Amino acid sequence: MNPTHIGIIGVLLLIALLFTRFPVAFCMALVGLLGFGYLVSPAAALNITIKDFYTVFSSYDLTVVPLFVFMGQILFYSGISRKLYDAAFTWFGHYKGGLAMATVGACAAFSAICGSTNATAATMASVALPEMKRLKYSDELATGVVAAGGSLGILIPPSVIFIVYGIQTQQSIGKLFMAGILPGILLSLLFILTIYIWVSLKPDIAPRVEKQSFKKRLSAVAGLTEVLLLFVLVMGGLFIGIFTPTEAGAIGALGGVVIPLVRGQLSWRGFLEGLYSSTRTTCMILMIVAGATVFGHFLAVTTIPNTLSGWVAGLPLPSWAIMLVIMLFFLIGGLFMDALGMILLTIPIFYPVALAIGYDPIWFGVVVVLVTELGVITPPVGINVYVVSGIARDVPLEVIFKGAFPFVLTLVTYLVIMILFPQIALFLPKFVAY
Repeated sequence: MNPTHIGIIGVLLLIALLFTRFPVAFCMALVGLLGFGYLVSPAAALNITIKDFYTVFSSYDLTVVPLFVFMGQILFYSGISRKLYDAAFTWFGHYKGGLAMATVGACAAFSAICGSTNATAATMASVALPEMKRLKYSDELATGVVAAGGSLGILIPPSVIFIVYGIQTQQSIGKLFMAGILPGILLSLLFILTIYIWVSLKPDIAPRVEKQSFKKRLSAVAGLTEVLLLFVLVMGGLFIGIFTPTEAGAIGALGGVVIPLVRGQLSWRGFLEGLYSSTRTTCMILMIVAGATVFGHFLAVTTIPNTLSGWVAGLPLPSWAIMLVIMLFFLIGGLFMDALGMILLTIPIFYPVALAIGYDPIWFGVVVVLVTELGVITPPVGINVYVVSGIARDVPLEVIFKGAFPFVLTLVTYLVIMILFPQIALFLPKFVAY
């Protein structure tokens, strides 16, 4: 068998291992090690595996991951997520489907301090679902909006996916962060519009609640002043070139501890829980990156990336049609893999194609994130749906998937909009120094 055939067998073996629910990082590392060892030599495979793991875990560029993860975890354990939700509720709660709209707003706000789709979905599920259940919202709407709203965690900066994409493609993380702001805001508004249309067609699924006074609205926002200032400081520092992404992460992590500490909202137990969760999440991310690096070296010696990218780029189709083919590959991959693993596996293959047919690498990063958002709320994997199901144990899994479906349609529509109007993503990055 030639290297290409071995590569195809390796990919199929990887997919089979993923279906066993074996950790993604170990699946990619194991297949990469075995495949590289078969094509080159066992000694070379062991050497390159050791080198890849050491390189990833000692990478200065990747220090930005634990810093932003730590900021989000500490703010979560200090109760900021509850305040974000309460603030959104006081402003939107009295509209048709207002509680669901507030959940989207809170998801967007929490995404700005979190960077993880799973963490955003889990946090908002624990905060928002009891309230929507109490006010007799339908299970379909309540769980669907939390699963979909959680997907904003990988689009609105600071996004872990953007960090990994930037390191993989040697693109500016600061520019990628800025590129996610306008698309994230617009997608949040489209989710809210989706809720409004859904509730207008079925008013009984979302009873209205009493309108809050203007004084109470201002009071709810005032309680978040320091967190909003922290976000402005971190993103603003990146925007005007004061901070590098790693420095911005350090400022965010420091502010994430100081703000709740000064307010008396951070207990010693909460601090330790934040450290533990941050360590666990960071190790998971770095292990996936290291495993994908090993698998990437195996793919490189099989020549599959070059062959596949050459085939796609050579299709007798206009560039927009080739981009749709690439998006289809990402979408299919997203049905079976988590967002980070899928990005690490497919970017080396399709990133050169996107550049070859003339697409901007920053814009491509945003579009790839949008496609992975589809993957976290569609079966069979739909990780956000499983996260919500783990918290709303009384709601059948199929009900949650059904509730997420209208937002899948919204995301598909939004992808078309992004392809037609790339300046949505490219307007802010051109002002960024780093």
